[in-house]
Amino acid sequence: MRTSVFAAALGIVLLGTAARGDDPFLRRTVTVQVVEKAGPAVVNITTEQVVERRSPFSGFRNDPFFDRFFHDFFEPQLPETAQSLGSGVIIDAERHVLTNEHVVSRASRIRVSTIAGREYDAELVGADPNNDIAVLVLQTDDELPWIAPGTSKDLMPGEPVIAIGNPFGLSHTVTTGVLSAVDRSIRSQDRVFHGFLQTDASINPGNSGGPLLNAEGSLVGINSAVYNGGQGIGFAIPIDVASRIVDELIAHGELAPVWVGLSLQELSGELHESLGVPRGATGALVNGVRKGSPAARAGVHRGDVVSHLSGQRVESPRGFFEILRSVTPGQEVDVQLFRDGSAQKLSLHAEPVPDSLVAELTEETLGMRLEAGERGGYVVRTVRRGSGAERIGVQAGDLVLGINGRALDGEDALRASVLDLRGRDRALVVVQRGGGRYHVTIPLV
Repeated sequence: MRTSVFAAALGIVLLGTAARGDDPFLRRTVTVQVVEKAGPAVVNITTEQVVERRSPFSGFRNDPFFDRFFHDFFEPQLPETAQSLGSGVIIDAERHVLTNEHVVSRASRIRVSTIAGREYDAELVGADPNNDIAVLVLQTDDELPWIAPGTSKDLMPGEPVIAIGNPFGLSHTVTTGVLSAVDRSIRSQDRVFHGFLQTDASINPGNSGGPLLNAEGSLVGINSAVYNGGQGIGFAIPIDVASRIVDELIAHGELAPVWVGLSLQELSGELHESLGVPRGATGALVNGVRKGSPAARAGVHRGDVVSHLSGQRVESPRGFFEILRSVTPGQEVDVQLFRDGSAQKLSLHAEPVPDSLVAELTEETLGMRLEAGERGGYVVRTVRRGSGAERIGVQAGDLVLGINGRALDGEDALRASVLDLRGRDRALVVVQRGGGRYHVTIPLV
């Protein structure tokens, strides 16, 4: 009896299998199908960076005696080439490749290879270090497989995800896991990234720039191996954020910073209670709304407490402006806030930072009016009374050479430095006075 039942059951299984035409051992899983669909669009990125080989005697360079000595007894200095590996994914028929900015940063040559073994030179279209996104274009007319970006707005923690990349140079490695969480904030060196996807699919050095895919094979994130604080934890940039930045990079080569016209301060415990903010809620207190700004037109008031920006939780004034980095010009941004103890939701239209705003922010934050110097840097023309700059002794005529580690070698550097001060409470400034150079910390509040 048992034998006949087993035979009948086996017959049903084999009949069903034959009818479907599937592998009898069910090996063609969803993961296999996703890899077959998306894998050919994943590329391996190799970059080269020329670095000058320094001599132990380089400190004596530009001395006439030693220059002659080096010329007579040593071969000329030859540059060395440093190489790095990363991943990317072809996202359109025009052969644009989406990857991480840190994969191609400072590269003098970029080479891309496909799973089919083809190799191509690639040109950098644009990069945004604040969001760790870069776009390349392959230098070929070949038709290549590509996968269009999907959406990340409907992702569910717990759903299966698949990562494909080149960890440690091992080409087209597939790892699987689940989406562990959304809207994660992580710190890497001197930057904080907001809104990341977290997954337990292995993401290691070399995976950076590769695709994170859902069970339907849709591109939902760009893997980023920027977090080294734990094992079994990977992060990816949501594709909705990446897609907006990609459009800007392809159109303009860079992501223009935006403004909304808000000045913010920390929400202390006393203010938290007096403003009627619910216990456990976080935010930043609006202490100024610039007239005619996007925030003013949207109806944000002084005294409001901003709790969320673009769907992401605001923990502090600095966090607000870090989230703002991923907002693109013209984007409609949702702002959630508390006003008189009640929750409200507004929508504002983010705008590019006006050129005139940089000078105004410089005076407001640093307390100085600056003017480009003849030999580099920026000359202090006036110092606002009562400002942090005045309190530490900065004077008119001083030369400002750098802010927070960035050399002020032009208007773009000054612009980036000043905008990066938004939400900070102090700035490290290099000041030259006469023949001396000094590193000073200027309070911004």
